[in-house]
Amino acid sequence: MAHVLLPLPADGYDPTETAIPWQLLSERGHWLSFATPDGQPAQADPRMVDGRDLGIWAPLLRAAAPARKAHAAMVASAEFQQPLSYDDLGASAFDALLLPGGHAPGMKVYLESTQLQALVVAQFAAHKPVAAICHGVLLAARSRRADGLSVLHGRRTTGLTKQLEMTAWLMTAAWLGSYYRTYPTPLQTEVEAALARRQDFDVGPPALLRDTPEHLGRGFALRDGNYLSARWPGDAHAFALALAQMLDERAG
Repeated sequence: MAHVLLPLPADGYDPTETAIPWQLLSERGHWLSFATPDGQPAQADPRMVDGRDLGIWAPLLRAAAPARKAHAAMVASAEFQQPLSYDDLGASAFDALLLPGGHAPGMKVYLESTQLQALVVAQFAAHKPVAAICHGVLLAARSRRADGLSVLHGRRTTGLTKQLEMTAWLMTAAWLGSYYRTYPTPLQTEVEAALARRQDFDVGPPALLRDTPEHLGRGFALRDGNYLSARWPGDAHAFALALAQMLDERAG
């Protein structure tokens, strides 16, 4: 079975994008390790867990009940409670890299980590699976090879679309301000600038409903060789299954 690294910030990660892949991969016998900046257990974005301050939009924007249940199990696991620190990471120790997202301010430490960016570069150079969802794609796009180009240059990717990001911001800006705008530049715009061609960013089908194990077709995951990407928590089940299939292929 594969050893998969799942790095997180100290706080602010999205519970769905983390726990749904953890649950599915764990059920299939894969070994997951976590890493945080200081080697202490991470804290999820509380708004995504309990819906606080989301007002009438809480049922739509917070994590769905199955994801919250999976997240509670993940947080209670030994591997989550005993993470590595970013300083302890070495690319040779892991078979695959899983980059979850989140948009809360605490995500910036993760998204701007030169240690994680170097690890992403090493994983790509070793042709090992790298899977990124939502803002995890931004971390990948910021990871630069020796030639100065992004590891995503020449690849196709998806990620949090400008439409999804701006819609959530407009729905909540009156009382949450820039909460849904991690950076002034939309994620899609920054990622497109790192690609060989803007059209290499695929927005996918309309993101109207979250996927479930029974409705995987609602989700969207895009694979390009050893790289897998997805857009938002509503893609988490399709994303997790696609990553599991990638790992199975390598094992076979």
